[in-house]
Amino acid sequence: MTKSLMTKEEGWGTFLSRLVLPAVIIIAIIIVEIFFTFSGGVRSYLDAGFVFFVAFFVIRLFDTALIVWHERQRKPYPLPEMLRGLILSVMYLILLFVILKNMLRVNITPYLATSAILTMILGLAFQGVLSNILSGMSLQFTKSFSRGDWVGIGPNEGIVVTTNWRETRLLDRHSNIIVLPNNLVASERITNFSRPDKKTAIVLTFKIGYDAPVTNVFQALLEAANDCPDVLGVPSPEAQITSYDEFGISYLLKFWITDFGRKNWILGDVGRLAWYKLRRRNIKIALALGEKIEDVWRAAREAPAGKRKIEASAGEKEKNYLDLLHSSFLRPQPGDQTGQMIVSPEDLQALAVLVRRSSYTKDEILFRQGEKGTSCFVVARGKIRGEIAYEEGGKKHISEFIVEPRGIFGEMSLFTGMPRTATGIVAEESELLEIQAEDFAVLLDRNPALAEVIAEIVSRRNEENKEFLRKIKELSEKDIQDSTNKKTILEYLKRFVRGLKLA
Repeated sequence: MTKSLMTKEEGWGTFLSRLVLPAVIIIAIIIVEIFFTFSGGVRSYLDAGFVFFVAFFVIRLFDTALIVWHERQRKPYPLPEMLRGLILSVMYLILLFVILKNMLRVNITPYLATSAILTMILGLAFQGVLSNILSGMSLQFTKSFSRGDWVGIGPNEGIVVTTNWRETRLLDRHSNIIVLPNNLVASERITNFSRPDKKTAIVLTFKIGYDAPVTNVFQALLEAANDCPDVLGVPSPEAQITSYDEFGISYLLKFWITDFGRKNWILGDVGRLAWYKLRRRNIKIALALGEKIEDVWRAAREAPAGKRKIEASAGEKEKNYLDLLHSSFLRPQPGDQTGQMIVSPEDLQALAVLVRRSSYTKDEILFRQGEKGTSCFVVARGKIRGEIAYEEGGKKHISEFIVEPRGIFGEMSLFTGMPRTATGIVAEESELLEIQAEDFAVLLDRNPALAEVIAEIVSRRNEENKEFLRKIKELSEKDIQDSTNKKTILEYLKRFVRGLKLA
């Protein structure tokens, strides 16, 4: 109700502001003619002025009514403001000439001839200005862009700050104002990144060697795009092969964004995520020919000292062992066994050989809530942010927690086989140890009693959290019951060992 009243008030305000001047002049002429006596020549001029301003009033009344009607209907005015002003000016000029000729008996032919000559002179002198005006009118009439749109005009990209009769101004990504004459804008290729909607596709290209499986490259690139919070999920990202040459295969990653102003930053984020994902898969981005030759020469020089690789493996094994030893993995929390390690150092050393150490960058998603998973992560360096989505009282909630160095994440899926109960997001650049089910099976095979200890601890802990687990819609009642049943968990862990022996 208030909104409608305000709209009417604004409409009356527009009427009054545009009609008050001609109305005052008309009233003044009427008063002058009533109270004063003039000769015939002066009175004819007053009559002509009266007719002119009455016609002026009617034209402006009609124009104002159209403006107010479009504003009330929340529709754009069909004519650009510049073109509308030009049409009104021509109408007023024609009206003036008609009154001069028919009412005042003025021979307007010399004026028309003089104005034509003057127009020609001015046209030659100001042809650049006129070109800008006409180009500006064309741009506004065709509505190629509007204020606030992100556009590309030739080699220039920026957000439209303003456009007038002479020029268009863009604010680029470096906070600089670019002033472009309208005739230049009209002659360049215009790309509007804000039309028909804010979604814009951008691409990132990669050159990968022939030794990398294409499927693995596609998977890494698509994961990188999906992990970036600024990339839209719909339409979904696409990965394509664009060419082959002597240096490798050219890949193109295409994805959609809405904030085109942050294009360069988003490209950087996706490129950073892709680098880490490709590296963990041992996929190298193709090098220049000179760098490849240098790598081959370095490998040839180091070949006799092959033990360096063995020493590096031994060093990584020791590093893995120390990180596992000081972590909360297989170390029950206070109240279970007062935080004591439940396996021997020898068993832990055997596991340290098998686990995989990998680097992750910020915003990478380890896994999503509800996904199946048979692995867990130990944080050697960095942080993981966990997000649990649950429903309570008919409302959706998000609970967040942070896993810091020496912490463990995702172990419930490893121990019970239940779907992931949280989404794991890398909070900062991190180094993680991933323990797969087959790695854990080796530990269970070396220590058969370990399975029963784990089953006891996990079932009791899940029993305590049963009510909260029921709030997670991705978990079925069977998942919850199985995760709280010691026998079910024990049988699940024993299947690890049977699978290991069959393999």
